[in-house]
Amino acid sequence: MPEQPAGVRRQEGLHAAWEGFIVAVVLVNLWLILFDSLFGVGPLNDLLARGLPAFHGWYGRTVHAHFALIDLGFVAFFFFDVLLGWAIALFERRYARWYYYPFAHWYDVLGCIPLAVLRWLRVLRVGVLALRLQRLGLIDMRQWALYGFVNRYYQLLLEELSDRVMVKLFTRAQQEIGASDALARRLIEEVARPRKARVIKDVSRRLQAMIEGGYRDNRGAIEGYVSGLVQQALRENRELGNLRRLPLGDRVAHSLEDALSDVARRLIQASVEGLQGPQFQALAERLADRFFDAWLTSDADTDLALEELLIDVIEVLKQQIVDRRWSRFVGPNPPAEPPF
Repeated sequence: MPEQPAGVRRQEGLHAAWEGFIVAVVLVNLWLILFDSLFGVGPLNDLLARGLPAFHGWYGRTVHAHFALIDLGFVAFFFFDVLLGWAIALFERRYARWYYYPFAHWYDVLGCIPLAVLRWLRVLRVGVLALRLQRLGLIDMRQWALYGFVNRYYQLLLEELSDRVMVKLFTRAQQEIGASDALARRLIEEVARPRKARVIKDVSRRLQAMIEGGYRDNRGAIEGYVSGLVQQALRENRELGNLRRLPLGDRVAHSLEDALSDVARRLIQASVEGLQGPQFQALAERLADRFFDAWLTSDADTDLALEELLIDVIEVLKQQIVDRRWSRFVGPNPPAEPPF
């Protein structure tokens, strides 16, 4: 944890001291409520009167008889604590709006209500005190077994809630896709067409790279194949066959085959080298443009196929979320990641 400035550390120390004092007052108040409730139970009251008559008489006259007034004193103190905390939060500009404090400290606000059940909410101040001590470096909750246990199931709860929300959103999206007939057209007009120029440029670049790479890696095989085609065509040519019957005709025919094969190889090499030129770039872009327009041509069957594809993709995502959630649930404990 990075070292805090002296002023911030002093401020955190004062807050921690006050939180510790409030926790002590809350524990005294809760213990008093519990003890006074047991004091009103007949058998326990008689047992206390026989065992500790002096304390029984003093507690009955001093505390139990005026318990409502004493409890109101605790309520007034807790109400003062809420107002003081609110004023300090405003002074420190801890929240974006002045009215955020009661919602952030709902347990303190509800704890001011003079009901024993709600008074137990103030025990949550123990957690606030622990966080302040953690920031001060006086304790390290990450090393506690209880923190690891609580953090694991806290993370599991957050993941469960977020996954359920995502599954719900995906299900609603599937329903909207099935109920809408204009989804495919909207995808084409609002998603695909605005990116037409970029897609065409990318397709032409990939086409050029594909041809160059294919020729470079298979140059010998391509030239051999072209030479074979030229020789086969010349062997099947009747006029060239007649030429071979003439004196020196066979040598002329071989020279002609070699010349034509060399011309074909040079044409292929020149064509590949000309891929960098503007003419091929324009040709590739025209081809990509025609392909793009043909791909975006939609009809009823295309719309239905696209909708079914989207629904199936979303269903796979939903299943993936569910499978991942339960695999994590039965898996090992994830490493603790403190929220501070």
